[in-house]
Order: sequence, then C-alpha cells, then structure tokens
Amino acid sequence: MEFYGSEPAFDLTYSDVFLVPSRSEVTSRLDVSLAPKDGTPAQIPLVSANMNSVTGPRLAATLARRGGLGVLPQDMPLQELDAAIRWVKDQPVEYDTPLELAADATVADALTLTPALTGHGIVVRSGSGEYLGCLPATVLGSTPPDARLGDLLHGQLTSIDAEDVTTARSAFDLLVAADLDFAPVLRHGVLVGTLSRTSGLRATLYRPAVDAAGRLSVAAAIGINGDVAAKARALAAAGVDVLVLDTAHGHQEGMLTALATVKSLGLKIPLVAGNIVTPTGVADLVSAGADILKVGVGPGAMCTTRMMTAVGRPQFSAVLETSEAARDLGVHVWADGGVRYPRDVALALAAGASSVMIGSWFAGTIEAPGTLKSDATGRLFKESWGMASTKAVQERFGRLDPYELARKTLFAEGISSSKIYLDPGRPSVEDLLDMITSGVRSSFTYAGASDLAEFRDRARVGLQSAAGYDEGKALPVSW
Repeated sequence: MEFYGSEPAFDLTYSDVFLVPSRSEVTSRLDVSLAPKDGTPAQIPLVSANMNSVTGPRLAATLARRGGLGVLPQDMPLQELDAAIRWVKDQPVEYDTPLELAADATVADALTLTPALTGHGIVVRSGSGEYLGCLPATVLGSTPPDARLGDLLHGQLTSIDAEDVTTARSAFDLLVAADLDFAPVLRHGVLVGTLSRTSGLRATLYRPAVDAAGRLSVAAAIGINGDVAAKARALAAAGVDVLVLDTAHGHQEGMLTALATVKSLGLKIPLVAGNIVTPTGVADLVSAGADILKVGVGPGAMCTTRMMTAVGRPQFSAVLETSEAARDLGVHVWADGGVRYPRDVALALAAGASSVMIGSWFAGTIEAPGTLKSDATGRLFKESWGMASTKAVQERFGRLDPYELARKTLFAEGISSSKIYLDPGRPSVEDLLDMITSGVRSSFTYAGASDLAEFRDRARVGLQSAAGYDEGKALPVSW
C-alpha cells in the first residue's frame, strides 16, 4: 500500500481515507480470490467476533459454509464450548443446517427464530424426533401466532433427493424446476439439510472453510486466566481449527505467559492473540508464540474504552503499522472492529490485514444468538452488548459469590443492551456476506489486483476531509 500524496502526520480511521483507482487488467470481480492465506482454513477474509451476542454455533456454521470463520466466545462454559464445536463439525457442508422445531411448537415460537421470508423454513419433528415435514417460513406471516406447527403440515412439502444434487448448480436448477424457493433435502428418507434457491446459487460462488476431514471449520476463544493449558487441550480435542487467546489489553505479561503456555502444548493449530495496536505489541506476542495478531482497541460499536479510559488508537493506522511489523516477522493481522461498510473492510485489507473481524454488524442477523424480537412499530431486532459491560460481566462471573460479583460489576464498562435491527433487505448473515464480498471484490478490480497479496501491494490510499467522506454517501432522500 502507498499513500496518494503526502503521508499523514496523525493517526487515521477508516473514514479518513479512500482508495484511488488504478489501471487494471482484472475484467471481472468474480475472477478475484479473497482467500486470506493466513494459516487458517478461511476462504474469505471475514471473521465473526467472539462476542456472546454475535457468534453462536449456528452463525459459525453458516459463516464457515461460505468460507468465513466464526469465533465462539470464551464466556461459554467449557462443556458448552466443547459441544458447540462438535455441533458445528456435524453440520452439512453442501446444504443448509435445518432449523428444527417440535410439532407442538407454535408459530410464535418459530417467529423468534426466523422471519416470515422467502427462502427460509422450519423442519417439523414429532416428540420422538421423527421427521414430519417442512414449512416454508412465508406461511408464518399469515397464520395465527398460537397455531401449532404440526397442524399446518398439509401433506409433505416437495423434497429434494440428495442423490440428485450432483453439483451446486444442479441444486438451484432442481428448485427452479419444482417451482420451490425452499425445500428439505433427504437421503434415503433421512433429512440431511435444507436448500433455497439463493443458497444453491451461493454454493456456486463461495468455497466453504473446511478442515482436513472436510468438516466445517470453527474457531474458539479462551481468556488468559485460569488453567489455559487445560482449556486449550480440551478445545483442540473437540476439533477446533483456530484458537484465539483474547483479552482487552493484549500487550501484558498475563497474555505473554498464557501464549507461551499454549504454544508449548504443540497443538498444531493457529494461535491468534490480542488485542494490540502497536508494532512493539506485535513483536512481543509473536515471540511468545502468536501466529496471528488481533488488532484494535476501542473501535467497536459496543465499546466505550476510549471514552472511559482515553486508551486506544484510530483503527486504520493501528492496522497499517502492526501489519507491517507482522509481515516482517512472517505472521498475520486480523483487524478487529470499526467496520461499518464494505469500504471499511477493503481499507483494512489494503492496510495489511489478512482478515477483518466483525461484531455488531453480524449481531443483527437471523443466525446470531438470541431470539428475534419486534419493537412497537414491528421492526425486528436482536439484543447486543459489549463484552466488558455489566451484562457480560454478570454472565462471565455469575458463579462467584455475591460480594466478588458485585466488585467486578462495579467497574464494568461498555453498553449492556442495544437493539441491533435486522436489515429488511439483508436479514441473514449470508446476505451481509454477499454485500461485503461484492464490494471488496470490486475494490480489488479497481486496484488491478487479483488476490489479497496484490491488493496490499497495489492499493493507493488518499486522505479526505469529513466533507469528502459525506460526499461518497448515497443520498437517502429525493432531491
């Protein structure tokens, strides 16, 4: 990357900079490879944040199916984290994970899991687990909320035979031929997944992130306190593909000790550590055993660290300097937080990140943890909160005695509850992946880059005023 014009004398955020187009021989954005090539199984440079309101098993599996990487949060009890990793590994790669409910569940129950939208649906099972049928989600919007799902099954929804799905394109064609937007997939009468026309189309465009055995990949986070060796061994045994050692201030002795401990175990999986914002932090954490550095202090939408402590650094400059230091040492950087638009993801990659970690943007999706709720106007949302907030602290340390819990809660910071509204046009995390990767692919073509390494080399970045940034925004109303 090079600056277009004079280099800045101050630190920059993503909003302070823009990409300048260059002469390009790349004719199509579909000819671009987004693979981060950072030692992880990821095929696109997008990672979901290890936040309780962002990454659960369902989002992690969906993200991996499209090439990204979900990081399960360290606040989950070890047994639940183990079970979540194994659950992701058990999910289908070629098909979507079925959303299942019992026959006596109601429409209201179903609407806490999925909106009444085309391309989504509910698999209905008996109390003993027998597959009874499938309901398109569109049925939910015109049915009383207390209606039982089992009563809505009027004959079997046409299913697809897994043996007929020979290619991703064939899945799409089968649905079109049957005039279906959504269908269950059966193999010898046993449900193996679901498909929609859009998911069939996506399968032709994305490569899944899978492990050596062909199973969906997943990452998990652990803290730096307690028996980190035991936790790391347990998660490795469960099949985790990437291990993230995470704490708000990553450049500290506790992190260096924890990293060295986990590195000495010889687990043969990439170790991510953070958060940091300086080249010195890179050097120290790499010396202790980190393969990837998580960069960012304070840019997240749910984070109040900078306002509470004055500590942090504008994210573009933090990523730019740390990635240069990391590259010299043969390791990689994940840019954690601060992205609001696809442009910000492209700028983080131009600055040298191998992947970009996304939090609140993914929290407002169907696949994120938690139930769908609606406000007084009927708009759908999910609740999100910061990982240093009172809510997060109480969940993390809920087993402590009341006095110790009260002490920790007293010094909590961050937002404990925020409504993250679903974008009506992009309610799924997959919809966001389409939008983000489309924008980033186009960024590559403007730079004349066919892959991430070329993009880093060819990207030209200029500085802009606040007015320049506003000029680039679409006009939200008519003239």
